[in-house]
Amino acid sequence: MVVITGSIATGKSSVCMLLQDCGYVIVDADKIAKELIDANTIKRLFGASFVKNGKIDRKSLGNLVFNNPKERAKLNSYIHPLIKEKIDQEVQVLEAKYTRYIVDIPLYFESGKYDAKFVAVVYCSRDEQIKRLMNRENLSYKEALMRVKSQMDIEEKKIEADYVIDNSKNRSHLLEQSKKFMEYLSANFKI
Repeated sequence: MVVITGSIATGKSSVCMLLQDCGYVIVDADKIAKELIDANTIKRLFGASFVKNGKIDRKSLGNLVFNNPKERAKLNSYIHPLIKEKIDQEVQVLEAKYTRYIVDIPLYFESGKYDAKFVAVVYCSRDEQIKRLMNRENLSYKEALMRVKSQMDIEEKKIEADYVIDNSKNRSHLLEQSKKFMEYLSANFKI
């Protein structure tokens, strides 16, 4: 299994879209998580105040889990085993069909539960992460910093990775980096 990871606002989703445009199937852990967790589960884990009109109040839930390590651990301990099981199922199907795929796991290093043969990290500096997150989510500096700090530091992920896709410049640079990554995959893996 080849995994692509990163940290919040490093550009992992952009790289995955480029890979998908080039024919890779993306197995997306975040998408799987959203399918597996419903309003009733959130109500049971955290209380009714995190559900509005029968739907998860993602902003309130995000504020809770990004600012409270204990609550984040509660959510992660519930959802990660379910996500792993679903990813394993999807990967088996794709491999049986000899389909080119990448598994997108934002919290790959944090979870420690996946067995990948190769891990690529989409990288930009922490300052850039914060800036992007403030713009994308309309957050204050403090809110963005708390979300960035809730994950393993991107510099540590960069060291742990087998491959680094640099997303610290502009879109054309990211396209070039993604192309090099695909060339590397083609040369080194049968995917």
